Amino acid sequence: MTVAVPSQTRVPVLTAEEAVCTATQLARELAASSARRDRDRVTAHAEIDAVTASGLLAITVPAAFGGSDLPVAVVAEVFRLLAAGDPNVAQIPHSHFVYVNALREQATEEQQRFFFGEVLAGKRFGNAQSEIGTKHVRDIRTTLTPDPAAPEGPWRLNGLKGYATGALLADWIPVLTHRYVDGPLHVAWVERHAPGVTVVDDWDGMGQRTTASGSVRLEDVAVDPDRVTPYHLTFERPQTYGAFAQVLHAAIDAGIAREALTEAATFVRTKARPYPDAAVERAADDPLVVHALGQLEVQVRAAEALLREAAAAVDAANTDLDVDSAAVASLAVAAARSATTDAALAASTRLFEVSGTRSALRALNLDRHWRNARTHTLHDPAGWKVQHLGRWVVDGTFPPNHGQL
Repeated sequence: MTVAVPSQTRVPVLTAEEAVCTATQLARELAASSARRDRDRVTAHAEIDAVTASGLLAITVPAAFGGSDLPVAVVAEVFRLLAAGDPNVAQIPHSHFVYVNALREQATEEQQRFFFGEVLAGKRFGNAQSEIGTKHVRDIRTTLTPDPAAPEGPWRLNGLKGYATGALLADWIPVLTHRYVDGPLHVAWVERHAPGVTVVDDWDGMGQRTTASGSVRLEDVAVDPDRVTPYHLTFERPQTYGAFAQVLHAAIDAGIAREALTEAATFVRTKARPYPDAAVERAADDPLVVHALGQLEVQVRAAEALLREAAAAVDAANTDLDVDSAAVASLAVAAARSATTDAALAASTRLFEVSGTRSALRALNLDRHWRNARTHTLHDPAGWKVQHLGRWVVDGTFPPNHGQL
């Protein structure tokens, strides 16, 4: 079935080949200015506009609604390529893709027609999911309160959110909230500039500095009932919602790892001085340096291979979704998340080991790779990915059915 969508479609509808080629070209352009943006903390407004105009943010819109509906394997590769160019730019639309997926999971056909039409028209989704000041990651205090006297709406949304990556640059902000104080979790879709919505660029992380991952204040925001979708229902059956979100995180880390290794090799080849004991003219001929770079190449290639395997597992599960296929996808993604975490940290750390003292100069800003890797890999501890893999190996226990796997 094909569903009619608004005629104002503006962004290109890309094939898989076009999406990868477009991401490759954009990554080259991003890499040329990523160090400067990080150094000066310049939020990538123009760069995100370019990514949006390219059509890349619409590649998961279902075909029935006029999109290209590309597989997860292509989406993960697009993220990996963009992250190699600038992981900040790659992370900003992460939530956009996650919430496009949320619409696929739980929205009504009318809601899908509207919001997928927005994406095809070049609109972006942000996020307001994590809470500020709670004791546990999954604690949500934000509330959406229907008026018993006027159930047709508008309802009122109140809360304070942090780590709201993408919200500053979004057209729509999906807000994770309870209906009433202790009701089930829903997503309230609010416009970025709606009355009562305040997005504060107060992100102060040492890495991923230009993602504008600040906070969102929601004060008595009016929300029409037809702009609310269920969230809790997603996890009452087998799902790949969590695996999809996690494999994109893995792709960002893989991109960081690859670019850190590329910059290390370039520095060794063009700037580094050989250690006297090596008795060579170029640092690039020092056997210890060459060996270290070879070790990193093995580690980064392994992480990239596990990323591809994980994305393929999510695609396979989406084709034939049940408890077993969803668990296989989650386990594959857990392995990728662990491997890409290790690879990103190793490549961005050993970059300095192989390059020597000159590489530590602040003017070069090569430490941005480590800061970005260390900051981004803190999304969901990799140790728990290994723990779930271990429990499966030991006694065949499937991982939990939630949004982090």
